[in-house]
Amino acid sequence: MKPIQFLLLLGVATQTLIAHHVHTSESQLSLHKWHIELHDQTVEAAFSMFKDGNVFLEKENGNIVSYPVTALSEEDQTYVLQKKQQIEALNSRVPDKLYNSSNSPVYRFNFWVFVLGILLIPTGIYCYVILLRNKRKWLQLVVTIVVIACGLYGFKSIQTTDPAFINAAFIPFMPNIHTSWDDTYFYVHSLGIPGHQMMTGITNWQQQVPIPQCYVDNNAWSIPLNPVVAPMPTPTATNFFKGAIAIAANGVPIFNALNNTGTDSYLAGELDQYGGHCGRADDYHYHIAPLSLDSITEDILPIAFAFDGFAVYGSLEPDGTPLETLDANHGHYGENGVYHYHGNMTYPYMVGNMVGVVTADASGQIVPQAASQPIRPAQTPLPDAAITDCQPNGTNGYILTYTKSGQTYTINYSWTSAGQYTYVFSSPVTGTTTQVYNSFVPCQVPVNCIFEPVLSGIAVTCTNGIYTYTVPAGTAGTTYYWTATGGTIISGQGTNSIQVQWNSGAIIGQVNVVQSNP
Repeated sequence: MKPIQFLLLLGVATQTLIAHHVHTSESQLSLHKWHIELHDQTVEAAFSMFKDGNVFLEKENGNIVSYPVTALSEEDQTYVLQKKQQIEALNSRVPDKLYNSSNSPVYRFNFWVFVLGILLIPTGIYCYVILLRNKRKWLQLVVTIVVIACGLYGFKSIQTTDPAFINAAFIPFMPNIHTSWDDTYFYVHSLGIPGHQMMTGITNWQQQVPIPQCYVDNNAWSIPLNPVVAPMPTPTATNFFKGAIAIAANGVPIFNALNNTGTDSYLAGELDQYGGHCGRADDYHYHIAPLSLDSITEDILPIAFAFDGFAVYGSLEPDGTPLETLDANHGHYGENGVYHYHGNMTYPYMVGNMVGVVTADASGQIVPQAASQPIRPAQTPLPDAAITDCQPNGTNGYILTYTKSGQTYTINYSWTSAGQYTYVFSSPVTGTTTQVYNSFVPCQVPVNCIFEPVLSGIAVTCTNGIYTYTVPAGTAGTTYYWTATGGTIISGQGTNSIQVQWNSGAIIGQVNVVQSNP
């Protein structure tokens, strides 16, 4: 018998992309006159949020104050209830998002199918030899085809994720993050600081504050490009209490929904309005799904990737259909045969069981994993404190405001390019104290190049008209991500030229493009 050889050639193309993205927003407060009957006073402020029985109000000067809802007049309590119901209704709506079929990973790994395929190969060879001896050529052909098909299916069932699919989820947040990859992992480089406000709303606080971390270069976050479905999923309720279990699309790590004591961080009041807080190294991270990221773009993109390599989506399926029933892992297989998770506001919020194979170190932390660096000794819980605000105090620092026993305190902290970190604590009881620490030098997200394309197209358009917008073509492998405000992109997404149909009525439209160079 002639030897039968199977040759599998795998080719993986690697690229490094860099993009330029600009996001601006404006807001105007809707002031309401509040009657605080408990203190017999009137406050003019905008409703901010209602949490744990307290109402947070934002004054016109930007300061946030909080009161127990029972301290308000009956009329204002009704107003708060109406606001709460309006917000819940808005959050329950299914957004009108666009489905881009190119944003889909490839293949599905089925462990038992893979085993079956491997076992069928020697079985098929044995049958082939027997049939060869009996000179039944037509059966030889059938068996050969079956063996080859089963073998190839078994190998194909090892999922290989297209790096471009993962990269699409991170592009809207560039250049605050940087991505790269090799044959094994997709790397996310970031400082771990989101674009949204941090810390506001925390009522169970350990006196930690957000400091940019150096999750870059050899300390970047790693997403497996060849995820393997485990024979038995690993429950997060009893595992992975240390370190992150996923990375959000904005470069912020996501930890287990349960903290290191096994307590639900969200229900314990430890998280801000976006589901995050700071760890013992002053490192900001989420403990629940970052659902706010789902509204950044019109496209249906993952809001995060778990460290088993599978994507996390928001309120819609990847194909744009309404959310289907979730399994015990908090996800399911999509129409394309690939597993994915979903985030919502019900425990476990994102990953109930880790579906893919992961490796943990002696402490139970998934590896490989980026590491945070502490600036100062870990702090302790501060009972009855509530964070009311956290705002930048310049380019290198923040001022965090909190209340305790009806009094207001602040922490004004900053850092220098040489790695000196200064914390100024202001207290109505003890006055002002300052602490200075010398630690790691702040880093920058890697940048290979910055390319700001010159956009050409018609500046003044007619409503409902279709117009073409173009940027100079980059080198081979360059990708483009377009957005159009006030119109719909009808063709060309992903290329250097698109067509936009503008909406009806008098509008001011805007076209933006993020170009990623290989």
